[in-house]
Amino acid sequence: MEYTIALISGDGIGPEVSAWAVKALEKAVEGAGIRFIWKELPAGGCAIDTYGVPLPDATLEEAKNSDAVLLGAVGGPQWDTLPGHLRPERALLGLRKGLGVYANLRPALLYSQLRGACPLTEEVLPPEPGSGGPLFDLMIVRELTGGIYFGENGRGQAADGHDAGVKKTVSGAPCDYAFDTEKYSRFEVERVVQTAFDIAKKRTGRLCMVDKANVLESSRFWREITGEISRLHPSVTVTYMYVDNAAMQLVLAPRNFDVIVTSNLFGDILSDEAAAISGSIGMLASASLGDTIPGKKIPAALYEPIHGSAPGLAGKNLAN
Repeated sequence: MEYTIALISGDGIGPEVSAWAVKALEKAVEGAGIRFIWKELPAGGCAIDTYGVPLPDATLEEAKNSDAVLLGAVGGPQWDTLPGHLRPERALLGLRKGLGVYANLRPALLYSQLRGACPLTEEVLPPEPGSGGPLFDLMIVRELTGGIYFGENGRGQAADGHDAGVKKTVSGAPCDYAFDTEKYSRFEVERVVQTAFDIAKKRTGRLCMVDKANVLESSRFWREITGEISRLHPSVTVTYMYVDNAAMQLVLAPRNFDVIVTSNLFGDILSDEAAAISGSIGMLASASLGDTIPGKKIPAALYEPIHGSAPGLAGKNLAN
């Protein structure tokens, strides 16, 4: 059995981590009748330096024709001054959208061996008697291809009608403005919420939908749809929580969570917070899954570590 995997090593420690990931995967399938065909593709800062863009068209096309994508970290300070559409991180957004991987799975577990690296005190997170398992174990399901990261955005001047009455700003500059739009379709919400329910049923059967429904219309939309889908899954206990409270509860009582489902923006923030309390963000992985690839029995998939490119560690053989 053969699988074609697009390998995007990226920047900083990305190539080091990716090289060891390849060795681990090859070792894991030894003698199992499985063969990986690796296709090395450029994306991120290295692609900007060579091709002038963070995600060359050829890279995206090859990735779409692969069975899965293994991605190292991208980015670095040398590209921080570039305009937004040329930043290395645009490669991530382009890959996610192009591959249609709408469900980002971000597990966060605290093993007893990493207890000393966890910022939470033992008073907040005491050991569970006789457990032997992780001190907490939760899964964040983040919508990945919609919302504010992909919505309409731009800038304008007060003369366009926005705050036109403002005569003076603190800096003395003209009263220009910027905007980003949060927009979700029912289809986008339903498919990621359904994914979260499927995962919850394989775990402890608890699902928390995180939003800002007291303020945002898009969040109220999410909450309505989650309620509708919950009726199809009576075995799953569903709760709702505002994102500010969820951020607080993650550091006060992480054991209270099993599966969290939320939007792109909120998921981005909460998953990093959950990773930080696990003791080592560099030890956690991420899977971004989409619909089944036409003609195959596997979903479109993008796998990556969730740490950054850590340019200060690059080339020193220190990356875990």
